[in-house]
Amino acid sequence: MPNIEPVIEGRSQHRFSQKWLVYALACVLALLTWVSPVGLFANSSIAHAFDNPELLPNTRTNVIDLAKFLTSDQEVSLSENLAQFEQETGWKLRVLTQFDQTPGLAVKNYWGLNDHSVLLVADPRGGNILNFSVGDDFYPLMPRVFWIELQTRFGNQFFVRENGEDQAIIEALESIKTCLRRGGCQVVPGLPREQWILTLVTSIVGGVICGFAAHPRKQGQIVAWQWALLFSPLWGILFIAFGIGPVVSRTSDWLPLFRNVSGFLIGALVAYLSPLFSRSAPFET
Repeated sequence: MPNIEPVIEGRSQHRFSQKWLVYALACVLALLTWVSPVGLFANSSIAHAFDNPELLPNTRTNVIDLAKFLTSDQEVSLSENLAQFEQETGWKLRVLTQFDQTPGLAVKNYWGLNDHSVLLVADPRGGNILNFSVGDDFYPLMPRVFWIELQTRFGNQFFVRENGEDQAIIEALESIKTCLRRGGCQVVPGLPREQWILTLVTSIVGGVICGFAAHPRKQGQIVAWQWALLFSPLWGILFIAFGIGPVVSRTSDWLPLFRNVSGFLIGALVAYLSPLFSRSAPFET
């Protein structure tokens, strides 16, 4: 009987070598694609686009408005305001607007950006026109969620359409300056109307759930406290966490808070009394 073990071993070694040969060819092709002349040309053009000091003005200014979002008076006033704020607090705020061309990394040396500075970049080519380059010294005072909320509140298309790009830039800077003067913020100051309406709706829904839960279910019972306490995690989250929390954390105005509390009480009262009105009166025969 012939010995077939050497043949099997030879075939396995041949397949193993073919497998590694395919892997080696794939790596070589990937490397050639990465360092090909087309790739080098594309990388060089991108590097030039993101580091173009020729677009920087010769005179020193705190605002570079390449996209022309600001009027000349707004640009001068904003630049002076940022310079005065830096002298008072030591925090450096800078503004760059761009569209087709951008100085890119050249602004870092131009303004001397560091961990104690924030660069606001306004670019209309995306869905949100605002972007922030934030120094590390800001995060202990204003966490990352603050900058996300700041971007979504003032940089969204609805705000820009109603108020303009200039107000989006100015309002965002005012929020940053307000928080720095306060010593930090966890959320963006101010309560937009859309956000307040959402808190009012959650307060009313929480009141409705509380009213239905507190409706008496026994003869002679006035309030079903057991059921109200049983559903308290649900209506408590809606009313306190989503109805009251966003209001008191963003504004000191008592009127939105009063309206939310009133909405909760009205919703609870209507839900509490609704089963009484739904009972059909007896018909006379």
